Amino acid sequence: MSRQRRIALKITLFTLCLLPLAWLVYALFTDRLGANPIEVVTRSLGEWGLMLLIVTLTMTPLRDASGQTWPVLIRRMLGLFSFFYILLHLNSYLWFDQFFDWEEIGLDIIKRPFITFGVLSFVGLLPLAVTSNRWSQRKLAKKWRSLHRLVYPISILAVLHFYWMVKLDTVRPILFSLILLCLLGYRVIKAYIPPKVVQDRPISG
Repeated sequence: MSRQRRIALKITLFTLCLLPLAWLVYALFTDRLGANPIEVVTRSLGEWGLMLLIVTLTMTPLRDASGQTWPVLIRRMLGLFSFFYILLHLNSYLWFDQFFDWEEIGLDIIKRPFITFGVLSFVGLLPLAVTSNRWSQRKLAKKWRSLHRLVYPISILAVLHFYWMVKLDTVRPILFSLILLCLLGYRVIKAYIPPKVVQDRPISG
């Protein structure tokens, strides 16, 4: 892929990743989010963060299946946008829901499992976001890859957080769980089957 195409791809992806946030801001200020707009904003930010996290995880299988390099080129940006939306999701909860009442927040974390899993997944993602750069990759060497493999258990925590958060409407959490299960299965196959076998029998995803 030429340099111009890489730049165009990244600019397009950057713009697309900002569209959900732009829509939420527009909908919030034009009173289109119903009777509880803050809840809609908080949940939407979290859901977009989780969706982008899962899309990020599909990039490696997509590269292996297609033989193309572009999935790797956009993987880091997708991951950082996932963290960006999750950070906004957390701040929306801290600010608009709890008004930075740290005592209440602490009790919430202890008493409500979905809050516990949400906080744990954010804490796990934080070092991954901070080290998502070439300097950290060189500095940490082999430890960098081991660190970033934690994204899989972190994703499980995030899906559990989403499942408990939505309460009754569990279709999307279950769908995300199935996709994540397929991605985890692919990683297991890739780890224990010789590379040539994986290439001969690519798993789409």
